[in-house]
Amino acid sequence: MIPLIFPAIVYLRIVFITAMINLATILLILISCRCINIWPLTSFLTKYPWFKRFFKWHCYVWYVLLPSVLIHAVFALSIVGFPF
Repeated sequence: MIPLIFPAIVYLRIVFITAMINLATILLILISCRCINIWPLTSFLTKYPWFKRFFKWHCYVWYVLLPSVLIHAVFALSIVGFPF
């Protein structure tokens, strides 16, 4: 296990916050995906101009998701440790 620099509660809060960011960005990526437009909700929303503008941001959401997953994994492993 990696020695903790901050109190464990700080690590737990970071893990929780990044988990919420991960869930939100995954949902945004699925909704705005150009390849998987089979959901009835997204098919319905494609008629609206604001949703078409949201399509432009699909690639940028990945830049939020990937660091968030990395931070989440590092902090979670520093608390729990590597099981093997």
